[in-house]
Amino acid sequence: MQLTPVCLMLSCLRVSPDRSQFSRYDSISLSCEDLLNSMAWKVKRNTSRSGVTTCTFGWGSNPAGSTCFIGNIYPSDSGTYWCESDSGERSNTVNITITERPVILISPALPVPEGAGVTLGCRHEADASVQRFHFYKDGRSIGSSSSTGEFTRLSVSKSDEGLYTCGVPRGGESVGSWLAVEAPPPPPPPLPSSSPSPALPALPCPLSVSRLLCHLMAGAPYLLSTILLGLIVRDRKRAARTDAERGGGDDVVMETVA
Repeated sequence: MQLTPVCLMLSCLRVSPDRSQFSRYDSISLSCEDLLNSMAWKVKRNTSRSGVTTCTFGWGSNPAGSTCFIGNIYPSDSGTYWCESDSGERSNTVNITITERPVILISPALPVPEGAGVTLGCRHEADASVQRFHFYKDGRSIGSSSSTGEFTRLSVSKSDEGLYTCGVPRGGESVGSWLAVEAPPPPPPPLPSSSPSPALPALPCPLSVSRLLCHLMAGAPYLLSTILLGLIVRDRKRAARTDAERGGGDDVVMETVA
C-alpha cells in the first residue's frame, strides 16, 4: 500500500496484514505501539457476540504482552479493536470485518493522511482467473482494473473519505470498508545546530572584540587607581630627592664661607 498511516495518539494499534477485511480462517496480528514506552497496553475488542473482552480471554494469544495473535478467525471476530492501559488510556480504534463472501476488498486499517497515495485491492478467494475488478465509493462506480485488481489514488483528500467496495463480473461484491482521510501529522521540530552559549554574569558581549572591551571597562578603575598610586609614589620620591639635594648644597656653601 502506498501510504503512511496516521497514528498520533499515545498508543497506536496496528494490524498485520494492514487491512480491515479478512476471510474466514485467516490469521491476524495486532500490536500496541507505545510512543512513550511508559505503560503496558493490552489489546481489547468489542464484538456483537461477546461484548468487550481482552485478548486471551477466549480469543487470541498474547505471547509478547502488548501483541495479540488470532489464528483461524471467524465472522464472529468482526468488531472494533483497540489498545488499553491498566489506567484506562485508549489508543485509536480499528474496525475489522471477517467475511465469508468470495470477494475481498483490501483497504488500509488506519486513516490515510491527506496528500498521500493509497492503493485499494480486490481479490476473488475462489477464482484466481478473474481478469476484471470494479471499485465503488458510497455505492457509485469510481473505476475498474484488469488483472492486477488494484485501484490507486496518487494524492487523497478529504473528499476521498467514504465507504468503499469492490466486485467482479458474475462473482458478487465485497462488504464495505470505511476509508478515513486525516490531516497529515505536523513535522518534527528542527534540531538545534549548536547549544546556546550561557549568558555572562555581568555584561553580555556576544562578540570577541566587544567582550575584550567589556573586560577593559570592568578593569579600568583598578588600572587607573594603580597608575595614580604610582604617580603619587613617584612624585613623593622625587620631592624627597630634591629636598635632599637642596640640603646638601647648603652645607657646601657654609663650608666655603668658613
